[in-house]
Formats: sequence, structure tokens, C-alpha cells
Amino acid sequence: MSSTTSAIKTKKMQKQHTHLLFILCFCFSAVAALSWSQDKQFNQAKNYEGSSDLVDLQYHMGPVLASPINLYIIWYGNWNPTHQSIIRDFLYSFSSSSSSSSSYPSVADWWRTVRLYTDQTESNITGNIVLSGEHYDTKYSHGAYLSRLAIQSVIKSAVTSYPRALPLNPHNGLYLVLTSSDVRVQDFCRAVCGFHYFTFPTIVGVTVPYAWVGYSGKQCPGICAYPFAWPENSGRPSPGTNEGNKIMAAPNGDVGADGMISVIAHELAEVTSNPLVNAWYAGDDPTAPTEIADLCVGVYGSGGGGGYVGKVYRDSWGSGYNVNGVKGRRFLVQWVWNPVKRRCFGPNAVD
Repeated sequence: MSSTTSAIKTKKMQKQHTHLLFILCFCFSAVAALSWSQDKQFNQAKNYEGSSDLVDLQYHMGPVLASPINLYIIWYGNWNPTHQSIIRDFLYSFSSSSSSSSSYPSVADWWRTVRLYTDQTESNITGNIVLSGEHYDTKYSHGAYLSRLAIQSVIKSAVTSYPRALPLNPHNGLYLVLTSSDVRVQDFCRAVCGFHYFTFPTIVGVTVPYAWVGYSGKQCPGICAYPFAWPENSGRPSPGTNEGNKIMAAPNGDVGADGMISVIAHELAEVTSNPLVNAWYAGDDPTAPTEIADLCVGVYGSGGGGGYVGKVYRDSWGSGYNVNGVKGRRFLVQWVWNPVKRRCFGPNAVD
């Protein structure tokens, strides 16, 4: 791997169980946090965000999540209520009723690119994502360290912890496991920010799609919450100094939670377009697919790429964002591959 790569995504095999988990990786080198002064450099490069000549995204005949989604959150560990509110509001912003109250470009507008993907019946990915339940695993039922496979056991506990168990919904359920700042997950921060897969009936009882994302605010903000924190060893000043304060501010005031938003968006885009790892991806190896969000890691606006996030909005506090949500929230969400335009795209594009 090149030491100058600004964002590297790796998908690793869970060897000890011979099962495959696909991971979201942000590994930054010294050039990852290139200055936003590069804005002028990319003014003329409207289509810098990906090249259709290098991408062979194909449909492999598997299902996409076309039916309305009941989304269930599992809050694992000791969560700050403020951070939970940020994440909830982001998820509420997907619904059509919520999008009507959000200014353009909205989270729902961003999701329209994901909805372009279809299955064999030409059914599009759903635009109906409803937060249908939450489970609080404050007792760390599987400990403060989790292997990647243990995430499935966390789901199993959440759907069997009566009387406050989540429903086990194999028809249109999607489970989102979020771990708090004090929970360490296998390879988290070293190679993983989040991943998605599907549960094994031997563990959970049925096959359902799920995703996991960890809170990186304390463990590795420079890796999993970029561009709201400088990557370590990047040569950038420390936070709190005059120079260090020039880092892009988080739109909702918390580096870890705001960083999670883009990772959650990334995983939702991929788990809906490739839920059983046999639908939409590029590459010949299904054990390490390049999915629709993998193609656009680090790109948040027009001209993005090479360590430059692209043209995004800034508020008076210097906070960066590219979509609007409910309750006046603003979020910074990475772009995804648009199969019609054949490049990375988002609703804040200037062209």
C-alpha cells in the first residue's frame, strides 16, 4: 500500500471462524489531511471525484433491500445522551416525512443516489427507513472487548433480553450495533471503523443484515472521525493550538459522534445495496468486494479526492457539512458511487 494514500479501505476475512466480515477502514498517512486551501486547485476539476474508466461496478444477481426497512439500534456500553441524540436525528432524517422539513440538500436527497440501485426485478432500494426500536446494553453483556464475530452475539442478546428485547425481524429488519467510547472492538482504529454483514442462523437464529460502527472520539478520532481531527503523525499541529484549531469543526459539536455519522451512512449504503454480499460490488473477489461507498471514501464534495474533502458548506463557526437533517441538524456525509453518472456524487455537487 502506498504511504501517501489518504484513505484505505480494507475488507478482512474472519479466519478463525472461516466467515467473512467486510470492514470499513480509514488508514491515513502523513498527507491525509491536506489543507483546504487546495480548494482553488480543484475549482476546474469538477469530475475529479472518481473515474468511470477505472471502475467496474457490477450487479451479481443478489437481493437489495427494496422493502421498507425497520431499523433497530443496539447501544452497547455507556453512551452519552447527547451523542445518541445526534445519531438518532441523523437516522430520523432519512424518512420522507422528515425530509420535507429539512432544507436542501437533505439526508434524504443524499439517499436518492443509493436508491438508484436495483435488483433482478428492477425494484429500487427503499427510501423508507424507519427507526423502529432501540436496545440499551449498558451491562456490556459480552464484555468491554468484542471480536468482530461477537457483534452477532450482541444482536442475539438484544433480541432475547426479555422483557425489553428487540423484535427478531427476518423480513425487513436491519440491526445497527453502536459501541461506546470505552468498548474496544477487534481491529477498531487499527484497521476498522465499521463493517456490515448478515447474521448466521447458528448464532442469532435467522439471517438478518446488520452493521456495526464504533465511537472513535477518544480512541482514534484522526482515523475514524477525519476530517474533524488530524490523523496522528500527519505533521499537523496538536488540537488546542492556534494552528490545530484550523481543523474543520464538527457540525454538531462532537468529533466522535459527527465522525460516526459518515461511517454509519457508508455502512447503510452498502448493507442495502449488498446485504448478502452477492449484489452490487466491483472486483472479482466476493470475499473482498469494493462496494458503492468504498469507491468514494474521503469524498464529500465536488473536486474531492487525494486528501481533499471537496467543496462543502461552512457555517459561521467553521463547521463543515454537506447535508441538512431534522431539527436544524447539519451533517457531513461521504459521497457514494452514482451508477448513472458513473462517478462519486452527492446532492451538494456543484455540477
